[in-house]
Amino acid sequence: MASPGQGYAAGNFGVFSELVTTTFRNHSKEVADNVTKHNALYRKMSDGGKVRLEDGGLSIVQPLEYANNSTYQRYSGYDVLNIAAVDVLSAAEYPWRQVAVNLAVSGLEMRTNSGENRIINFVKAKVKNAQHSFANGLSTDLYSDGTAANQINGLQALVADTGTGTVGGINSGTYGFWQNVVQSAAAPLQGGSAITVSPTTIESLMLPLWIKLTRGMDMPNLIVMSDDYFTFYEQSQTSLKRYAPEDSGKGGMLAMKYKSADVFFDSSGGIPSAHAYFLNTNYIDLVVHKDANITMLDDVESINQDALVKTIIWQGNLALSNRSLQGVMKA
Repeated sequence: MASPGQGYAAGNFGVFSELVTTTFRNHSKEVADNVTKHNALYRKMSDGGKVRLEDGGLSIVQPLEYANNSTYQRYSGYDVLNIAAVDVLSAAEYPWRQVAVNLAVSGLEMRTNSGENRIINFVKAKVKNAQHSFANGLSTDLYSDGTAANQINGLQALVADTGTGTVGGINSGTYGFWQNVVQSAAAPLQGGSAITVSPTTIESLMLPLWIKLTRGMDMPNLIVMSDDYFTFYEQSQTSLKRYAPEDSGKGGMLAMKYKSADVFFDSSGGIPSAHAYFLNTNYIDLVVHKDANITMLDDVESINQDALVKTIIWQGNLALSNRSLQGVMKA
């Protein structure tokens, strides 16, 4: 029993804090694993070493190449060489975005969960819920249009249905090299009449987009589809189904192949219906601050409430260095 003035709740809060910190530390990798299992894009970048840790900066600066070097010349003997300065590099800038998940506990909850087994189970449930909430939220944000307050630049923003817009501070209306490719069933890239997407027509839309996005050995390596488009694609492969190697579908995700790209459906991630994203992840980074990489902060104990809060934070954004090699297929 707590002695007078010591405060039984205060003692319990200390136990709760220690258990949460220990439990989170022991299971912190599961948070990243849960995000990976929830999201095909995150998984592809994680496996390809495209999750980049940064240690600071006012924004995320992503160098990009947008022009050929015009000093290339053929010469003979003593011909004068062209040494003019040529600006072939620029940079996109992406703002830091922050995410927090709180594990809050009231004194009432602590006192009603007293006892060794009760408190351990209570803490495990709290941590597990926080893990799932973070995984689900970040997965949704990765596919979002980035218009919600403080939301990261999701796939719908980086690879837009219009192909245009301002991304990374660069207006693609002014700089045409910064537009992504759009394949619309209503107005196909290859010309001709509108196409009704079905198992018999879906590949007639996929191939022109693939060709448009291919530069020698530089080509899409990931195609993420909505449920309906993935269904059409699988049905189109009735006698020719090609599934990716077993490890490509780990975590419960089913992967097929188109050319050399893995093809996933990702219904839990918030991809809009009648959409497929053709991505070259060599030019996409998930940039994360090293001090806010699913990191737990110190305790915050309310001064006017019988409560304690443990906060998990993340800071980062999706950063793209080449939009012209990314494409979207839509109705």
